Amino acid sequence: MLSALPEVSDPRLLVRAGAFDDAGVVRLSDELALVQSVDFFTPVVDEPFDFGRIAAANALSDIYAMGAKPLSALAVCTFPVDTLPLSVLEKTLAGGLALLREEGVLLLGGHTVKGPEFTYGLAVTGLVHPGRLRTNAGARAGDQLILTKALGTGVLATALKRGELPEEAEKAMVASMTETNRRSAEACEGVEVHALTDITGFGLLGHALEMAEASGVALEIYAATLPLLPGARAAAEAGAIPAGLTANRSWIEAKVDLSVVDSTTARLLCDPQTSGGLLAAVVERDAGTLLARCSERGVRATVVGRVIEGPGGTARVRAGAV
Repeated sequence: MLSALPEVSDPRLLVRAGAFDDAGVVRLSDELALVQSVDFFTPVVDEPFDFGRIAAANALSDIYAMGAKPLSALAVCTFPVDTLPLSVLEKTLAGGLALLREEGVLLLGGHTVKGPEFTYGLAVTGLVHPGRLRTNAGARAGDQLILTKALGTGVLATALKRGELPEEAEKAMVASMTETNRRSAEACEGVEVHALTDITGFGLLGHALEMAEASGVALEIYAATLPLLPGARAAAEAGAIPAGLTANRSWIEAKVDLSVVDSTTARLLCDPQTSGGLLAAVVERDAGTLLARCSERGVRATVVGRVIEGPGGTARVRAGAV
């Protein structure tokens, strides 16, 4: 569909829409670039305040994934006034505002329209020095792949909607989704990171494939080391499968052999994440340093794969121990 639109071309563009990166980037000067992104979705939890916080953390993630500092945001929302009380909207907006304040991001306003379904999110603007910009391109053979959050928000949110999620698992899921990637991005500043992206709707394998294609390399993912949120495997085994997972798996299986792992692991590799962690391709000598820097900041980071020689845009899953 997008291929039918005219391509935007300008010498100021450092990252354009066609790059399938996390945000667009425009050079303002030799010292400064503008980073912009927008994201919104339907509620993934029942509590409106938590939904607002989750949506805000998710929107900020694209800016952090570019190595930028978020500066300001605009709220975007559709709201079904005939089926939900306005108090739900008020609490959602309050949750988003609370998280933005924690991150030092200015909410400048926004736009709300009436609609049949409730959606909420943010358009975020950030700043970065052009020389410190991160993209999902640049990964090199030998790099280690480090993930900064556990997986499983898609299957867990589906289990919650089905009324099948234990309370402790719900708390862990909400805590993960409301944790921003600011500290993970800060940890990446002190090491040689060749490529960076955040793991969201396309799941770990989907976004890893995007990095592989953008970088012209192949990747190997370690199924044995995947960090999982409490209850994620049980939810996947019980059949709490979001529609996004099914769609992800359909196109991923055309590129990656998932038969080397059990069906539950295959599902979790394709599970769409909301406010997921960062995936960093870091030079091997700095992998231990990045893990240590994440740990110092209270971030759960795990080596989940490596960059290998092979056809660009491909990946393979390794079932056994690393």
